[in-house]
Amino acid sequence: MHIHYLTGEFARSTSEIAFLSSQMDRTRAMLGFTLVFCVFFFLCFFVTDVAVLGMTAALRDTLPARLLVTAIAGTWAWLAYRRPLSIRAMRLAASLSEGIALCCFMVVAMARPHEVHWHAMSMLIMLVVIYLYIPNRLVYATALGTGATVVFLVLVTFMLPSRPVSDLVTMGMLLVLINTFGILAARRYNCVAREQFRLQMTLKQLAQRDQLTGCYNRHYLHDHLLEHELERARHHKHPVSVIVCDIDHFKRINDTFGHHEGDAVIRTFANLLHGMVRDGVDAVVRYGGEEFLLVLPGTDLAQGARLAEDLRAAFAANRVAPDVDGPGLQTSASFGLAMFDFARDDGRITLPDLILAADKLLYAAKHNGRNRVEAIAMN
Repeated sequence: MHIHYLTGEFARSTSEIAFLSSQMDRTRAMLGFTLVFCVFFFLCFFVTDVAVLGMTAALRDTLPARLLVTAIAGTWAWLAYRRPLSIRAMRLAASLSEGIALCCFMVVAMARPHEVHWHAMSMLIMLVVIYLYIPNRLVYATALGTGATVVFLVLVTFMLPSRPVSDLVTMGMLLVLINTFGILAARRYNCVAREQFRLQMTLKQLAQRDQLTGCYNRHYLHDHLLEHELERARHHKHPVSVIVCDIDHFKRINDTFGHHEGDAVIRTFANLLHGMVRDGVDAVVRYGGEEFLLVLPGTDLAQGARLAEDLRAAFAANRVAPDVDGPGLQTSASFGLAMFDFARDDGRITLPDLILAADKLLYAAKHNGRNRVEAIAMN
C-alpha cells in the first residue's frame, strides 16, 4: 500500500478504493454536515444583508444565484444523509456544490464592486472549507481552489474599481498562501488517514492470517468463519464440505532435514491448497502445525471428494524442499472429508460437527495407510 507523495492517496487504485469504501459512512456524514453548515451560514449572511441594507438592486440581482447554491448544496446534503451515495457520487456532490458556490461568489463580487476587501476575506474562508472540510479528491479541490483564485484576482485587477498595487499584491499573496496551506494540510490529512488505515490492515492481517503460509488461522476460524459460513449455508440452503488434511510423516521430515525444510514443505502444501480452491469463496485455514482445514461452501460430497483427490495426487507428485542428497523431497498428505446438505437442515448439524467428523476421517486415512482420502456425507 504505497502512498503517492504528491496527493497523499494510495498509488494503487484497488488500495484507494478499499480505503474509501471503509470510510463511506464517515465521509457521507461529514459531507452532509458541512454542506448543511455552509447553507445555513450562507442564508444567514443573506438575511443580515437584507436586514441592514434592505432589498437593494445588488441583492435582487444576486438572489437567483444564491437560491441556486442553496438548492444544489441542500439537495446534496439531503442525499448524503438519506441515500447510500457512491464514492463517485460524493465526489460529484462536493465538486458541483463547490463549483456553483464559487460561481455565485463571483456574481456577488461583480454586483457589489466596492466591497473588495470583504470579498477577499470571504474567498479565504471558502478556500479553507474547500480544502479541509468538504471531502473530495485533492486534485479536484486544488483545481477548484486555484482556478477560483485566478478568476477572482482577474476580476479585482481588471473588472472592478481600481485598487492600489500594494492592495493587489497583498491580496494575491494571501490567496496564494491560503491555497498552499490548504493543499499541504489536505495532503497531510490524506497521508495520516491512509497510514492509519494501512496500520489497521496490517494488524487485521496479523490477527487473521498465519504468518508462515498466509492461510487463515484458528482465531479467525472460530471468531468469524464458522458463524458466517453456517449462517450463509442455512440461508441459501446449500451443501458445505469440510476437508481436514495433514502432511504424512511430517515429524520424520523435520527430524531428517530440519525445521527450515519442514517449513518449506508446509508453505508448498499451503500454496497448493490456495491454488486449487476457489478464490474468495473457499477458505483455507492452518489448523495445526502441518494440519490444514478447508471450508467449501456450495460443494457436495462428489465435488469435495474430487477436489481432495486432486489435491492428494498433486502433492504426492511434487518434489519440494530441495535436499542436499537429491533433486528434492517427495512426500504425501492424507485427507478427511465431511459434507452436509443444509437444504435438509433441521438445526442439529453445525460446522464444528463437520470439522470433528472430517478430523476423525483424517485419522482413519492415516490408519488405513496414509496418502488417501476418506469421505462421508452426514445425515
